Amino acid sequence: MKYNQMTNNYFFRFYKCGLSVEKTAELCFKTVRQVNNWDGGAEIPPECRRLMRMYCERKLGLGDNWKGFYIVKNRLRLPTGRELEPQQILTAIALLEIESDSDKKTLTKLMRLVRAISKIKVI
Repeated sequence: MKYNQMTNNYFFRFYKCGLSVEKTAELCFKTVRQVNNWDGGAEIPPECRRLMRMYCERKLGLGDNWKGFYIVKNRLRLPTGRELEPQQILTAIALLEIESDSDKKTLTKLMRLVRAISKIKVI
C-alpha cells in the first residue's frame, strides 16, 4: 500500500498495533475482507478497536486492582516500572509458600512498620 493511500485505520492496525490482516481478522472474529474494508476507510467497530488496543498495549483491564500493570515483551510490567519474567513470579510464589522462620520474623517486623506508618499517615 502506498503512503498516500494509507488510512488512519490502516496506520492504527498495522503500524501501531503491528497486526497483519489475518491476525486482525482472527483477533476480532471478522473476515479478511472486512478488515481490508477497514483499511479502505470503513469504520472499525469499537469492540474491535478495543481488542486491538488491548492486544498491542497488552493492558490488563481486569479492574482497578490491576491499574498500571501491562504485559511488555512477554514480561509483566508493574506500576513501579519493574518488569518480571514468569520464572521470577513463580519463584516469588514458591518462596512465599515455604514460610521459613526468618521470613515470618521479617514479615512481623514489616507489618509493625506498616501499622506505624498508617497511624502516622492518619494523624
